[in-house]
Amino acid sequence: MDIYLLDWANLLLRWAHVITAIAWIGSSFYFVFLDNSLTAPLAPELRDKGVTGELWAVHGGGFYHPQKYLVAPKQMPAHLHWFYWESYSTWLTGFALFTVLYLFNAGSFLIDKSVHDWSADAAIAASLGFLVVCWFVYDTICRTFGQKKHGDLIVGLGVLVFVVFASWLACQLFAGRAAFLLVGAMLATTMSANVFVWIIPGQRKVVAQLEAGQPVDPVHGWRAKQRSVHNTYFTLPVLVSMLSNHYGWLYSGKHNWIVLVLLMLAGALIRHSFVARHKALVQGRRVPWEHAIVGTLALVGVAFWLAPRPAGIVVAKPLAFGDVKAVVDQRCAMCHNAALQQKGVALHTPELVKQHAQAVFQQVVVLKLMPLNNATQISDEERALIKRWFEAGAPLD
Repeated sequence: MDIYLLDWANLLLRWAHVITAIAWIGSSFYFVFLDNSLTAPLAPELRDKGVTGELWAVHGGGFYHPQKYLVAPKQMPAHLHWFYWESYSTWLTGFALFTVLYLFNAGSFLIDKSVHDWSADAAIAASLGFLVVCWFVYDTICRTFGQKKHGDLIVGLGVLVFVVFASWLACQLFAGRAAFLLVGAMLATTMSANVFVWIIPGQRKVVAQLEAGQPVDPVHGWRAKQRSVHNTYFTLPVLVSMLSNHYGWLYSGKHNWIVLVLLMLAGALIRHSFVARHKALVQGRRVPWEHAIVGTLALVGVAFWLAPRPAGIVVAKPLAFGDVKAVVDQRCAMCHNAALQQKGVALHTPELVKQHAQAVFQQVVVLKLMPLNNATQISDEERALIKRWFEAGAPLD
């Protein structure tokens, strides 16, 4: 029953996390598009009010006319909507899901003894340390170099170097699946911390100055814009690292950290093309799709790199279900038996093995997700045996 309830918690938290993440990413993408698509207002009355940019759009059967006041309007509006709970809810549900799935089961999900043999408590402490240290390193880089000449370039390179190092280190300490997810969680924590520490507090200071009739300090708007732009570049790398845990062939290789870096770099380059596209369309310039092309080529390169190599000519012995059952008993049944039915799957009888043949084939052979972290050390030859058996119709004789 405990496992059943834990699965329900996993499902509901994952559902809530996806919903809130869609809301956050959607609003982030929209405002980045809006900022880069604004044009100078033509109407004198708008300029007199302090409007510095406007956009006409059509959606849902109506026309919209968003306007931007650089720094602040002349007086505080009666109704002001704040965008921050999308970020906070995404992080809270994500951390809760990470706790339920990884921290409560650290010995199974965080640790791969063939990668690094340490205690569950040490692995938990280190994983939480990744989230905290990333924020402080990133924030230090931004505060130190963000306002210098070529600051954006320096910050970008500094963050890139740190993320590469963190990816390598995570893959030396944690199970591949956990390492990929942890690097994504590290960046996602930084994104939410940007909102919590800089963006919203800066906007509150602007509101307070406006309400007090004081001059508004433009540094708050500048810093919020800087961190918002950083967040939009983190978005696709975070998403691909989160999705990667469904594909064992991504994180199970010897040089998995390079795979992770290339996937995230591809996401950042593709995102940059869309950000640059908004500006280019407004300014009547060519859309710089070359960044997306480079990102796509990086993905293609990873796909070719990880593609299964054709095996040499091997004379296979006649297929017997007894051989398949022996593999299942040794590699799978310890978690899928009459007493312990992980994910509601039991494999302790021939009939049950046949009943779940497609799931076994998908999880063990295609996705290579099971056994989790290959804790039972299933071999490629044993995976190939299950493949032959399934493709032969999963016979029991």
